[in-house]
Amino acid sequence: MKFEGIYTPAITPLTAEGKIDNAAFAEVLESLIEARVHGIIIGGSTGEYYAHTAQERLDLAVLAREVIGTRVPLVVGTGAVRTEDSVEYAKAARAIRADAILVGSPPYALPTEQENAAHALAIDRAAGLPIMLYNYPGRMGVSMGREFFRTVTAASGNFVAIKESSGQMAQLHMLATEFRNIDISCGWDDQALEFFAWGARSWVCAGSNFIPREHVALYEACVIEKDFDKGRRIMAAMLPLMDFLEGGKFVQSIKFGCQLAGLRPGGVRAPLQGLDDGEQQALQAIVARLRQDVAAVVGGKV
Repeated sequence: MKFEGIYTPAITPLTAEGKIDNAAFAEVLESLIEARVHGIIIGGSTGEYYAHTAQERLDLAVLAREVIGTRVPLVVGTGAVRTEDSVEYAKAARAIRADAILVGSPPYALPTEQENAAHALAIDRAAGLPIMLYNYPGRMGVSMGREFFRTVTAASGNFVAIKESSGQMAQLHMLATEFRNIDISCGWDDQALEFFAWGARSWVCAGSNFIPREHVALYEACVIEKDFDKGRRIMAAMLPLMDFLEGGKFVQSIKFGCQLAGLRPGGVRAPLQGLDDGEQQALQAIVARLRQDVAAVVGGKV
């Protein structure tokens, strides 16, 4: 499997009572397909997997497969503290015929590189599916390094891509020059232009939940058209949003953006809390300006 294009880590809408809203979740998936994103990820951090029960995660995967069918690739997250739990999510992904799984480092445990590799390989054996690794030391506490990559790629051909979210350019350079058999996907939004310049052909971007066409426009400018001047103009228009999203209320902002787009995201689960009125007004203004500026760059075609 080749990872190319915009892969959206879908939000998980909630009812007013805090339960997962299946109908609203289906609407989110349909909106993404209609906007022509290239793949959908469920069970990721943007989807608040850490706040879901195991059964909720399994049920969401089944529902996503039913809604999406074969229209776009479906990637299922396997994140968990215990390897045994990640293995069960991997088995469930295989059972619903997911196209790939997302495999990160187990948070809080702080495994060594060899221990982390053993974790990933156990998940691989359970699923037998293409794997997008997920390197996010800011949340998981450890970073995937050379020893990890050498170990897993030597043992299995399923490790085909990585969502690189360390924010460290040296990590991107290492992957691009030393591990060319792993497709690089941008996982640090304000570095998307740099990722594309270094050969990345996909972008896992939470903001594409509510402004998917603008994210697709940047991908197409840089990867399809090879027009980095155009890409820089689009990126410049998107930077205020990226700065806002990194202000400390990431999932809350993504969900409010979805509300602005006419979806029904509901709130967030504790311990998170929603945006206040001032934050909502600020984000609304940023999104309106972004849409206007990107449309100007691409000739109103988003």
